[in-house]
Amino acid sequence: MEAAAVELDGSVMEGGGQILRVSAALSCITGSPIKISQIRAGRSAPGLRPQHLSGLQLVSDLCSGSMQGASISSTDISLRPGKIQGGTHTADTQTAGSVCLLLQVALPCALYADASSQLCLKGGTNAEMAPQIDYTVKVFKPIVEKFGVHFDCDIRMRGFYPKGGGEVMVTVNPVRELQPITMMERGTITKIHGRAFVAGVLPFKLAKDMSAAAVRTIRKEIKELYINIQPLQEKEKAYGNGNGIIIIAESSTGCLFAGSALGKKGVYADKVGIEAAEMLLRNIRHNGCVDEFLQDQLIIFMALAKGTSRIRTGAVTLHTQTAIHMAEQLTQAKFSITKSEDELSSHVTYIIECQGSGAVNPNL
Repeated sequence: MEAAAVELDGSVMEGGGQILRVSAALSCITGSPIKISQIRAGRSAPGLRPQHLSGLQLVSDLCSGSMQGASISSTDISLRPGKIQGGTHTADTQTAGSVCLLLQVALPCALYADASSQLCLKGGTNAEMAPQIDYTVKVFKPIVEKFGVHFDCDIRMRGFYPKGGGEVMVTVNPVRELQPITMMERGTITKIHGRAFVAGVLPFKLAKDMSAAAVRTIRKEIKELYINIQPLQEKEKAYGNGNGIIIIAESSTGCLFAGSALGKKGVYADKVGIEAAEMLLRNIRHNGCVDEFLQDQLIIFMALAKGTSRIRTGAVTLHTQTAIHMAEQLTQAKFSITKSEDELSSHVTYIIECQGSGAVNPNL
């Protein structure tokens, strides 16, 4: 008798690709078949885009699953997972679809494989509406390693909107189970550094302008730290033209925060630098331990870990609430969010606590 599929509504809350990523990964890990309807129902182009489709195919490939409804613009899919197998798996968005979002869906699955996995991910490495690969490597990776996750990321080629053409090779080692994390004390900001890059035919001056504008903006608020934002010309390892910046702040307790932005046609380089700097400043003002982008990416790991995780955050994003909603439907994890007022400052922080489901790798 086959297990009945868990039915999920793809249009709830944030209503985007994240619902697919969290639910497909958890289906794969828990072995529960899922059926998602009304995928991206409220979006201007509803249903699956190439980005989502390649992510779902990658998960199905990882867990030797069977999928129905897996085509562009489809609003209903079902996934029946099998055994998660290591080895080499390739996913290609064939567009500038984000390789970082492909990793978001595949990484949790690969942790529960029978052996190490090599994920060859192709698409955009520095793409709009997604983390830049530099964020994944410099912020997400060190923090997610606290759960006992180990992966390596080799950036073979950078790819930008609209051409794509980027490629990263990710090696993931399986785990027996994940341990919970506690990130409650931010401490003080001790270091701010980053990279401002140009690739292709774009002049190096753009990188210098982005960097200088970002440093000026941060200086207004943070006077005591040396800020090092390296301007770079991407040479061999970049496909097509692009420019962008990422700035990272580190705290005395090992918390990491970032602000980033990508250049677009007709937007001055200064403006790109200022946008990234303002994003970083917004994320370190609240005194939480994670930025608004890491917040939702940690939920799936908290849900899978064995024991209680606690993280202090700024305002809880809709993406985070959506990830929690999906995790509670597909695992035994229980989340709570508590508002925490600080007498000493005007900052409100929130504590996201999770009693993890303690998923054990049956394949190891």
